[in-house]
Amino acid sequence: MDGRGRCKDNIWIERFGRSLKQDYVYLYPTNNVEELREGIGDYIGYYNESRPHQSLGREMVPAKIYFLHVAA
Repeated sequence: MDGRGRCKDNIWIERFGRSLKQDYVYLYPTNNVEELREGIGDYIGYYNESRPHQSLGREMVPAKIYFLHVAA
């Protein structure tokens, strides 16, 4: 937090971390690190490509928004 407004940058990653824990980690406990890493990778793919987001009107997913701006 080395500049004005930097504290607000943490909001996005903290919200994602909360969603990750509530939607995956707590619901699907694993016995080893490999299973956890694979599951988190799958969840991140789902989060970015399939899961509708309230802040995007429940119609868009982050991957679509990202690639629309990259293509423009």
